[in-house]
Parts: sequence; structure tokens; C-alpha cells
Amino acid sequence: MTKLSVNINKIATIRNARGNNLPNLVQVAKDCETYGAQGITIHPRPDERHITYKDVYDLKPIIKTEFNIEGFPNTKFIDMVLDVKPEQVTLVPDPPGVLTSNAGWDTLKQKDFLKEVLNEFKVAGIRTSIFVDTETANIENAVETGADRIELYTGPYADNFNKNKQEAILSYTKASELATKLGLGINAGHDLNLDNLAYFKENTSNLLEVSIGHALICDSLYFGLENTINKYLSCLE
Repeated sequence: MTKLSVNINKIATIRNARGNNLPNLVQVAKDCETYGAQGITIHPRPDERHITYKDVYDLKPIIKTEFNIEGFPNTKFIDMVLDVKPEQVTLVPDPPGVLTSNAGWDTLKQKDFLKEVLNEFKVAGIRTSIFVDTETANIENAVETGADRIELYTGPYADNFNKNKQEAILSYTKASELATKLGLGINAGHDLNLDNLAYFKENTSNLLEVSIGHALICDSLYFGLENTINKYLSCLE
């Protein structure tokens, strides 16, 4: 079964809006695991507009499933990850100030940089993943960076799902087949939701993990957090 990692950035956004500790981020992470989530994902950004660096250290001791830290590998991020040692680190090419992740790495142009950074994490025993699109060259060069996994950027799939889902999934099916052939594990994330997740799972080979935050938290406003997590898990069965 494909694992569900819940991205709790939006919980931190709500908390930060009032400057106190409601909702309690640590408690929500515990609850997500209790309700069946197989991982917790966070994406601390330099401006700390949602997840703070303090949150990273507060969460590490309490997460019993898989801790996945996403982010752009600047010096501060690298040092933090090496200190915290999560189960997985996912490198995302976010420039400073970007609203949300909106592209994958150019693994040819950035190959040497990625190789150097990933090696630091691998030496520390941290599983590595890099955020990529479905371009063949980016997947092929991902192997040469030394990454254990790729995370497929699913924004374009989600944008086109309601227009033509067969066409929207095609490049992801091909990308997953190529990645599997090359020995890369496959994660996926960005705008996956209750409408498009099951179809993505059915048509993507060797899908090990999905990271979902925004849509899941929005759905929980209507269905409740426990019920929502179970709905997403059902999509992955």
C-alpha cells in the first residue's frame, strides 16, 4: 500500500495567524498518526511563515511513523536536517519568497550541486528524495545525483485532471515506469485530493508515498480530521 504522509504546514499557518499555540501543531501531528497517517511532512521556509525551525525540533521526538522534511537546501536547512536526522529529506527547488512549490529540479544543470548535498545526507543515514517533473532527462539525471527516490510534482496532473484525466496521467505513468526501471523509489505530491488521488495511484507504478497537506486540511473542515485521513487512505488501497 502507498503510504500517506500528511503535510501539516497549513496547521502551522492557522496557528501563526493568532500568535499563540492554537491549534497545537505537535498534538495535530500525534493525532494524524493515531488516525492512520503513515508519515508527517513539513516544509520549513526561510521566512518561517508556517513551520518554524523550532517546530522541527519539537516534532522530532514525538513522531513515531516517518518524518519527512522538505525544503530548499541552503546552509541553514542542511545543518538543521543533519542535526534532526529525519527518516527522509526531500529537496525542493523553491526560490526565496515563493508561495508554494511550483516546479521540479533541473537535474542536469543542478546535478553537481544536488550530488554534493545528497551525499551529506546519505552519509548521515537519511533517505533522500528530490522533487522533479516527468521529463525523461530529469528522471535519468536524478539517478546520477545519488537520490534514493524522486517525488513527482503532480501540479500539472491536478490542473488537467477534470479536463482529460487520461491525458493528464499519461506522462506520470511513463515517468513512474522509467523511474522503476532505473531503480528509483517514487513519491508524489502537490494538489492531490480526494477526487484525483485514486486514479493517480491506479495508474502510477511503484508509488511508495504521497505527501498531501492543503487539500486534506481543507477537507477536514467538513469531514473532521480522522474521517478525512481515512478517506485518503481508502484512495490508496
